[in-house]
Amino acid sequence: MDWTSSQLRSLVELTRRGTITAVAQALGYTPGGVSQQIAALEKATGMELLQRVGRRVELTDAGMTLARHAERILSTEAEAVEALERSRGEISGVLLVGLFATAAAEILPLALQRVREAHPGLAVHSRDMDVDEVYDAVASGAVDLALGLDYPDVPIPRDPALRVMQLYGERFSLAVPTGWMDGEEISLADTQNLVWILPSADSYYGRAVRTACRRAGIEPDVQHEVTDTAATLALVEAGIGVSTVTNLMLRLRASRFDVVRLRESVERHIVVVFRSSAERRPTVAALVDVLRAVAGARRDPPR
Repeated sequence: MDWTSSQLRSLVELTRRGTITAVAQALGYTPGGVSQQIAALEKATGMELLQRVGRRVELTDAGMTLARHAERILSTEAEAVEALERSRGEISGVLLVGLFATAAAEILPLALQRVREAHPGLAVHSRDMDVDEVYDAVASGAVDLALGLDYPDVPIPRDPALRVMQLYGERFSLAVPTGWMDGEEISLADTQNLVWILPSADSYYGRAVRTACRRAGIEPDVQHEVTDTAATLALVEAGIGVSTVTNLMLRLRASRFDVVRLRESVERHIVVVFRSSAERRPTVAALVDVLRAVAGARRDPPR
């Protein structure tokens, strides 16, 4: 059969996500691009793989059969890539890394410098994405590995197919407009009457902070749901409200506001995510080692 790995991956992802749009978001394609890949598979097999049910599409029996075999084909392909890398006797090849904005600004530049110095034959390409999407991107094969965030209060669902390795942890403080409060420490319980700026409760970050606040006995008054960190810091600086911040977040944008320690321990972990099957790939192992070394230099000082 004349098909490609990307076509097979689109079919497999359709079984997981259910819609062409969701597959496109996970793999970094347009919906039209995914439809073209499925159409090419139908041409190669001479069979209908999708059927329309109302406004949705579903895999036909032939589509489900091919999807099951496609998973094994892709797994075998990954094993072949690992074997070929080992046969080279050197760290060389191309890796695609998914990462969120803060990691792109603070971790990636130094990591790329170190890769060039230690492994000149290794080319690292990157793709900026929403931090909550990086796990699906790794699982789908859209990227080889990714930098992500994990929150002890709302941990990432653990998938046996993925390896989640902690690089380092950060403790949250509270960013408050200049002059809003006295003292160097505050309890979340004391923010009851303050306006909050946070991401949506649908996000891991948004849920984690809300969970910590509820544990302290309050419901944060979130009047501004903002995902972008730089925008959040700008709003705090403008005196609009308060938000949680870490050292890494503060380095993203020079801002003028007060940073107050939280009495409660609220943390997030910067993690690297890769497929368990890729753990023995020399290129993946080499890049993970570099990321661990770079992350070690970024750790928060003891409090």
